[in-house]
This record gives sequence, structure tokens and C-alpha cells, in this order.
Amino acid sequence: MTADAIPDFPFDRPTALEPPPQLADLREKCPVAHVRLPSGDVAALVTRYDDARAVMADPRFSRNLAREGAARLSTTEDGGLFNRRKDGAGDIGEGEGHMRWRRLLSRWFTARKMEVWRPRVQAMAEDLLDSMLAKGSPGNLSSGLALPLPVRVICALVGAPSSDQDKFAHWSRTMLTLTRNTQEEVDTAYREFNAYVSDLIDRNRADPGDDLLSELTQITDAEDGRLSQDELIATVRGLLLAGHETTSNMIAIMTAMLLSDRQRYEAVIDDPDLIPGTVEEVLRLDSTLSAIGGVPRFITEDVELSEITVPAGSTLIPNIPAANRDPAKFADPDRFDPRRENSSQHLTFGAGRHYCLGQPLARLELQVVLGLLARRLPGLRLRDDPAELRLRTGGLSGGLQDVWVTW
Repeated sequence: MTADAIPDFPFDRPTALEPPPQLADLREKCPVAHVRLPSGDVAALVTRYDDARAVMADPRFSRNLAREGAARLSTTEDGGLFNRRKDGAGDIGEGEGHMRWRRLLSRWFTARKMEVWRPRVQAMAEDLLDSMLAKGSPGNLSSGLALPLPVRVICALVGAPSSDQDKFAHWSRTMLTLTRNTQEEVDTAYREFNAYVSDLIDRNRADPGDDLLSELTQITDAEDGRLSQDELIATVRGLLLAGHETTSNMIAIMTAMLLSDRQRYEAVIDDPDLIPGTVEEVLRLDSTLSAIGGVPRFITEDVELSEITVPAGSTLIPNIPAANRDPAKFADPDRFDPRRENSSQHLTFGAGRHYCLGQPLARLELQVVLGLLARRLPGLRLRDDPAELRLRTGGLSGGLQDVWVTW
């Protein structure tokens, strides 16, 4: 393949809610394809379900891109979030260090533990919806509900004030830059976010509660090697970032996806038992949540995917939206079917040892919001034509710009 023939990535798309047509073409004809990233570096895009799952689950595919030969994603000097060196955060991203870290946090994010939080999440969502309705129709669902709800929930989990949500939004979007921020702005965001988290830990240490941060701080203070201070800061920063950015985006995406074809929304109104399946189909069919479609990996040995030998030193991007529409895995994959039996086998939350720890909480929040909207706002509609919805651009985290609704 000549350099001129390598397409620029991310691809353009027909509308915000539709995936780029190139993904289906590549999945069928060239399942491991070279693409040129915003940095100018080249990576291999993986578009079939089995291949993408293998890239995410096989420990030979490393998430550590802070190494010689790994493709840089961002236009910043450090190459972006995945290429940036981890600033003393230990080995929580790879190998045994990662598994040690997961064992510490996993018991907080079980489905059973999250169910205990359901009434609390429900009350937060009701309060936010009341405020949005009081302002009258039309309303900005993004700023009124989608953004503040996950922030309130994750702040309650780690003992941070939810009034700081604008800070989290600024820091996370800067840290997740592809093309919109300078290296100086990224470095400043990291310093400010780390200083904020460090101060939060100190205040929690002086006045502990029954939240996750208090427990993790006690583990760090025990100095038994399970969690260092730097790892604690990186963990809390990651929770605040993930809890704010991804779930907020998904709430707005879910609402837009269902209201763009109101039969999907009306089906939930008529049968609330469809809520879990509807949420899974939204997660499976979304193509907007990540600008590049998945967390990149690096290989240090030759591997084979779809009978194609991928050489050592390659950076691969498992494209989740393409994999989640693979007809080899999901029958009639472009059809929205809340009764689909294997819908929850989508790869939106990853696979293997890096499967998203917070997925029970994300699913809970999406189910609560959908149930609340269907019950209280059966006449809910998009203010604008779905084709007029716009993506956020310039960052690793995608999502939609403001989603306005009427009722």
C-alpha cells in the first residue's frame, strides 16, 4: 500500500448518528487496514468482531503506547493520552499490576453493589429532570441531565463536590485531545487535575467517609504495596474522567438514537421491560462515543488476524462500532432489536482483563434515565432534525454536541 493510498482517520460520516460507510467496506474486504492518524502516524484498523475481541483480550496486545515505535494519535508532542508516560502511576495499566489494581476496585463495581445505588441514582435523575422541566420546553438534555447526572453519581462515589463538574469537563476534554489543544494546555490540565485530586485525597484523609475514596486512601496509607499514592491519584483521576465523560455522552446519544426513530422510544413506553434490551442495543449500535472507535494496542511480536500477518511493532485500533455490526456475530446487525438475545455481547465496554470496571454503573444510569424519560415524558421529541445533530470533534472522546428536546 502506497503512502498516498492510506486514508485519513477518523473517517467522515453522513450524519452524526450514522457510522462511516468505510467501516462496513473494510470489515468485508480489508479487515486489518492501514489508516493515517491525526498525528500523521499510521496504525492498523481492526474491524471484525472476533479480531477486535482478540486484540482487546489477548495480553500480547499492550495498551502501553509510551514506547518506541508506537503510533502517536494526537497532534500534541506527547502523542496523546495513550502515548503519554504515566507519571509515576506504577503498573496499573498492564500485567500483574493491572490485575492487582482491578482486584482492589472490582468489589465496588459489582452489579449487586450498583443495585444498592439505584434508588440514589433515581433520586438524582428525578431532581435534575424536575429542574429541566421547570425551565420549560425546549430543553437542553445534554446540560440539564446527561452531563450532571453521571458527575453527581461519581462524585458521591469518591466524595468529591459535584459543583466542580465544569472543572472535570474542562480537564477531561483537554486531556483527551486529538487536534484541538496544545501540549502546554494538556500539561496544565494534568497538573491542575492531579493537584485537585491530591487535595481531595488529603481532605478525605482528614475526614474519611464511607465512600470508595476513603477505602482506597486507607489501603494506600497501610503501605502494604497494594496501592501507592501516585496510583491512588491516577485511579481517582481516571474515575472522575470516565464517570464524567463517557456516561454523559452515552445518555445524550441514547436519547437522540431513540427519538430519531420514535418507534424505538414508544416501544419502551408501551413495555418498560424492554429497557435493559434497549440500552444494550444503544450501546451496540452507537458509533459516536469514541472518535477512533477503541483503545489502541501495540504488539511486539508478529500476530495473525483474519489470515493476515500483522508484523511486530504495529499499533492496532480495534474499531468497536465496526465490530458491533459484524454480521458474523449479530444477525441483521444494522437492525435495532431490543429483544436481540446476544445484544449484550457487544464490545462497547471492552473485553478480557481490560473489560470496563464501571460498566454495571453505566448500565444502571442509562436504564434509570430511559425509564424516567419514558414514564414522565411520553411526548418527548428532538427539537431538531436528526440530520442536524453535530458531533464533538477534535478529541478522543466523541459524543454529540447539545441535544435539544421538546415535550
